[in-house]
Amino acid sequence: MKVSVRPVLTSGLVVLAAVVLLLSGCSGGSSSPAQMASSAKSTASSKETLTGAGSSFAYPIYDKMGKEYNAANGVQVNYQAIGSSGGIKNIKNKVVDFGGSDAFLTDAQIKEFDSSVIQFPTVAGAIVVTYNLSGNPTLKLTGDVLAKIYLGQITKWNDPAIASLNPGVTLPAQDIIVAHRSDGSGTTFNFTLYLERVSSEWKDKVGHGTSVNWPVGLGGAQNAGVAGIIKQTPGAIGYVELAYATQNNLPFATLKNKSGNWVVPSLKTTSLAADTSIPADGRIYLDNTDAPQGYPITTLTWVIAYKEQKYSGRSLDHARALADFFWWMIHDGQQYAEPLEYAPLPSAAVKADEDILRSMTYDGKPILSK
Repeated sequence: MKVSVRPVLTSGLVVLAAVVLLLSGCSGGSSSPAQMASSAKSTASSKETLTGAGSSFAYPIYDKMGKEYNAANGVQVNYQAIGSSGGIKNIKNKVVDFGGSDAFLTDAQIKEFDSSVIQFPTVAGAIVVTYNLSGNPTLKLTGDVLAKIYLGQITKWNDPAIASLNPGVTLPAQDIIVAHRSDGSGTTFNFTLYLERVSSEWKDKVGHGTSVNWPVGLGGAQNAGVAGIIKQTPGAIGYVELAYATQNNLPFATLKNKSGNWVVPSLKTTSLAADTSIPADGRIYLDNTDAPQGYPITTLTWVIAYKEQKYSGRSLDHARALADFFWWMIHDGQQYAEPLEYAPLPSAAVKADEDILRSMTYDGKPILSK
């Protein structure tokens, strides 16, 4: 697999709701070095409870991983989908063990933490453009047309710019209702980054970020909120992670990529977009991919945690439980990605992740064996 680089992130107040997911258990050939070292340590770790919060884009796969890990081991994890900005804020404030974000931390953001952090990608996924039109037609859209819709310049579904891309499709003379995220969002970051890369006008007037000043539209919290607006509003258009569209039976557009090819978002086209070299720090963006058949709005999603785990009174067992869970996510946990339309990590990314995880320490000593 591969990918392409870039930075940014968040801010924003969020409240971590108390919803508990049970997670746990490493097994088989991907057992972490710490687990292989001692069954007694693994038993102690199984009594720990881990907490995480952030990316709603990643929630479906983290929810599945959590259930499967719990069935194998018994470590409890509370991961709450509150948006990437909230996840970053919560890990910075040390109220969770890890944050989830679809936009990696920049060097400037890392300096805002009071101690060193690690961040590593877990899976890749597609951000799809979905809509609510009678008959659920399959539409084709270009990045330029999509930017004009979100700029409020194309306001009717039968606008010639849309109609010319979709010969044979009867489009209604219906208002386009734009839906976007109302919270700080890594999904928004990647969607607006894509628009910035394909539209100079969008770049000049709006730009990209986890939150932007939207020219038009209705806001919804998290991917689920945007999917809800689209499902309930005739004429609506919005952007969500692929799993949210399929779970809500929402159609999604075929987009023209940088190579000029029309690409349907899918596991295959997401994997093709992610098929690129991975930097050692795992920080890379995939938007507007060079892959000829790659889907153009593809992103990795990251987990963020503290490198030194002896803080806030946590025990070595707790630190080991967290490191073991991370190790499982990038190995055994990858098998649960494809059924949920996420692309598993390429081998190069797994290798980079292993090196990152081996840098975790407790009282200055490595948690995972080399």
